[in-house]
Amino acid sequence: MLRVPLPVPGRIARGSLCRDSAGMTERPALFSFLLGGIAAVGFAPLELWPVTLGCVAAWLWIVHEAPGIRAALWRGWLFGFAHFLIGNNWIAKAFTYQDAMPHALGWIAPGVMALYLGVFPMAAAGVAWRFRGARPDAPYVLSFAAAWIATEYLRGSLFTGYPWNPLAEIWLPTPVAASARSFGTYALSGVAVLAAGAVLLAVTRQWRTSAAMLALPILLGMTALEQPAPTRIAANAPRVRVVQPDLDQEQRPRDDYAEANLRQLARLSGKPGPAPRLIVWPEGALRFLPEDGYPRQYYWEGAPYETRHRIAALLGPKDVVLTGGNALMFDMAGTLSSATNAIFALDSHARILGRYDKGHLVPFGEYLPARPLLSAIGLARLVPGDFDFSAGRGVGGLDLPAFGRVGFQICYEIIFSGAVVEPGHRPAFLFQPSNDSWFGYWGQAEHLAQARMRAIEEGLPVIRATPTGISAIIDAQGRVLASIPADRPGAIERPIPPAAPPTLFARLGNLIALIVSAAFLLSAIALRRFAR
Repeated sequence: MLRVPLPVPGRIARGSLCRDSAGMTERPALFSFLLGGIAAVGFAPLELWPVTLGCVAAWLWIVHEAPGIRAALWRGWLFGFAHFLIGNNWIAKAFTYQDAMPHALGWIAPGVMALYLGVFPMAAAGVAWRFRGARPDAPYVLSFAAAWIATEYLRGSLFTGYPWNPLAEIWLPTPVAASARSFGTYALSGVAVLAAGAVLLAVTRQWRTSAAMLALPILLGMTALEQPAPTRIAANAPRVRVVQPDLDQEQRPRDDYAEANLRQLARLSGKPGPAPRLIVWPEGALRFLPEDGYPRQYYWEGAPYETRHRIAALLGPKDVVLTGGNALMFDMAGTLSSATNAIFALDSHARILGRYDKGHLVPFGEYLPARPLLSAIGLARLVPGDFDFSAGRGVGGLDLPAFGRVGFQICYEIIFSGAVVEPGHRPAFLFQPSNDSWFGYWGQAEHLAQARMRAIEEGLPVIRATPTGISAIIDAQGRVLASIPADRPGAIERPIPPAAPPTLFARLGNLIALIVSAAFLLSAIALRRFAR
């Protein structure tokens, strides 16, 4: 491919920029791929966010220098493919739990997903390339930021959505992340592109324009430093106790898992005290069926009233247990047809106070898309079982005595920005039981980062309970107050953090992302016309 020189003022055309960029312009496909992969280190667990900004800045340069729209799209897709290939490496571990699914697919699945996910950075690159000028400038960067917001939102919405690792999460180690309470995740992703563009403009010695663009994330970080004053918590205030048994729920064969897990959960649940305790157990923690009314042959793991009374014996008069489990569903003939991934609330009188059924199920995890076709070629869902899970009605919660309203997000549901709180029923906090034993090391840390972003956006504490980690208590500013590392048994107990007043994002949701994207795009158009 011919080298396309950078059209910059003569006094720097022969300078270091052209020399340093020679490799990128001569091998744009290779460097797009490498930059996309390296950019993934800005997310948890590494959090090397300056590296990500530098990679995105260099990629903006490569896209700008594309000789045509096809080349720009190709460079955009290669960046996205490598970026999501590395960021989703943790998915490979999930395939080791299901003998009906070839384990070798674990090495292929992240690549197959990346083939699709790379389309979204590709689209952003194509839109921005249409706005390019003689050299990278403000309209080009603004159009790139606008397109990135729009395409990242679409990535989180189309085909049930997969908004894992939004670019905004690189801000979590910085004060800029706190501005998600006003603008939300997708808009902050656009700000990340803007900051990377400011780096590129600084390299091309467009100092004033670079400073103007860099001013936005700096101002956001400065305003975010004004954290609300801590609320004084009474000594007898309700407390939450998070239990992490560190028993991998999916390890097989283990016939005594249900009993061993319940004993471990009971051992770590502590003793009643003067304050009401909300004891939270992980997703799928309870393998005994707690509900009455099923045909007798389905109680293969013990009578439900015995299970409930064993749990009730752990509790003080005002204590409540929230536990993950399963509810069964039957057809008209009384035959078992499906199950739900559920949360049960149980009190000290062995009563079930309510149940929440997961609404946003994981494709290939809790159900197999196009089951007749895919099962015919030997594929199965990753969670062992003969039938698919059924979805609940969606986002919801329960009103619990002494604790107020609790909102629920089971595992994967927490990653969807703007879709974690039931409209008109704002809870006091969110409870997210999860089974992160499926995830590789990177996935566990990335999942925790997503929960922190939801806490900031909504101004609500998030309580996470997982069987093998990382369990955590997160306050309404997204700070991890206490946590249990991966692969360790334990429990943490603290007063339930208070909720913040409803944030701007809690009121407007992702309408803000649309507004910010439109503002960036209109600014790009206006500046381009003004320059002409």
